[in-house]
Amino acid sequence: MDPRREGVYLDYSATTPVAPQVLHAMQPYFSQTFGNAASLHTYGRDAAAALDEAHSVVGCALGARANEIVFTGCGTESDNLALRGVAFEARQRGKGNHILTTPVEHHAVEGTLQQLHELFDFDVELLPVDGCGRVDPDDVRRGIRSDTILVSVMLANNEVGTLQPVKEIGLVCHEHGVPFHSDAVQCPAYLPINVDELNVDLMALSSHKFYGPKGAGVLYLRDGTPFIPTLTGGGHERGRRPGTVNVAGAVATAEAIKYISAERYGQAARLRLLRDKLIAGITANVPDVRVSGHPSDRLPHHASFVFKGVDGETLLMALDVEGIAVSTGSACTSGDPEPSPVLVAMGIPRQWSLGGLRISLGYHTTEEEIDYVIDTLPRCVEQVRKASADF
Repeated sequence: MDPRREGVYLDYSATTPVAPQVLHAMQPYFSQTFGNAASLHTYGRDAAAALDEAHSVVGCALGARANEIVFTGCGTESDNLALRGVAFEARQRGKGNHILTTPVEHHAVEGTLQQLHELFDFDVELLPVDGCGRVDPDDVRRGIRSDTILVSVMLANNEVGTLQPVKEIGLVCHEHGVPFHSDAVQCPAYLPINVDELNVDLMALSSHKFYGPKGAGVLYLRDGTPFIPTLTGGGHERGRRPGTVNVAGAVATAEAIKYISAERYGQAARLRLLRDKLIAGITANVPDVRVSGHPSDRLPHHASFVFKGVDGETLLMALDVEGIAVSTGSACTSGDPEPSPVLVAMGIPRQWSLGGLRISLGYHTTEEEIDYVIDTLPRCVEQVRKASADF
C-alpha cells in the first residue's frame, strides 16, 4: 500500500464511513418498505414495525427503554431539542431560569444556549475547566442554585478528546433534582454507553459518528424528564419530535449500534495502542509540540496536539497534499482563523492554540498509516514554520 497515493483518512471524529452491513440493512426502506410509519395501511404498518424494532435495539444498547429513544435528524438536532425542551418547560412552570454548562461544549450546545440567553433571557453560566478541559463535579455542586433548571456537560470533547466525569456530575444533579444533559456524540464506537450508569436524563448521539449514515440522530429522553417539544406539527416519535420519521435512518442507526457493540472493545484496545504510538512518535520528532487534552482520560482513538508558531489550517493543507486527512479541531469551525475557544478555555496561549491539530483513528486505521503520519508530519511542520518565518 502507498499511503500517499491511496490516502490516509484520520478524521473519524468528523465522520465515519457507513459500514457495509448498515448500508445493506437500510436500503430496502428507500424503495421497498417505503411506507410512512404513521400510516395505518399495510405499507405504513410494515414501516412502523421496523421503526419499533429500531427503538428497541437502540434502547437496549444504551440501557434505556424503547419509549425513551427519539429518532432525530442529527446530533445537533438532538442537543437542540433537549436543551430547548427542558428550558421552555421550566419557564412554563415558573421553575427557574438558570442553566449550567462549560466553555468547551460542541457548538450544537454552545450556540443553542447562547440563543436561549440572548433571545429568551435565560441565565447561562459557564463552569471553569482545568488545563485538560475537565470540569470539577464540586464546581457543579457549588454552581447549582435554587433556580437551576438544567446542567449540560458533554461526555467527551470532540476537539481534544478529554472525558468528563459525567457519572459524578450526574449524581450531583440528581441530588439537587436538576435534569442533566450530555452530548455523547463522539463516544459510542469507542466507549460503552449506559444511561443509568452515566446518570444522564437527556443524551445526544449521531449515527454518522459510529458507522451509520448522515442525517440520522438519537435523543435519549428519560421517562419523567420535564420536556416540551420545540418542533410542532404532528405526533411522531410519541409527540416529542414531529415530522415524518426517517425509517431508513432509524433502521441504519440500530444496525450501526449492533455493529459497534460487537466491535467496540477489540477496536478500542487496538486503537489505543496505535494512538499511543502516534503520540510518542510525534512528540519525539517535532520540537515545540504539546499533547492537548487529558493524557489518559481521553477517547481511545483520539490524539490532539498544539504546535507552537504553526497555523493549524496551513498545516492541515500541507498534510492533505501528502494524502493525510486530519482536522484542526472541530470540523464545524474549519476555516476560522481565531484560536479555538476550547483551547483558550484550557488556558493555552495564542502562539500555541492557533496550531491545534486533531488526529482521530477509526476501525479501518492501520499501523502502516500511523507510521506514515509519524514520518510525514514532522516534515510538514518544519515546512510550515519555515514558510511563516520567510514572511
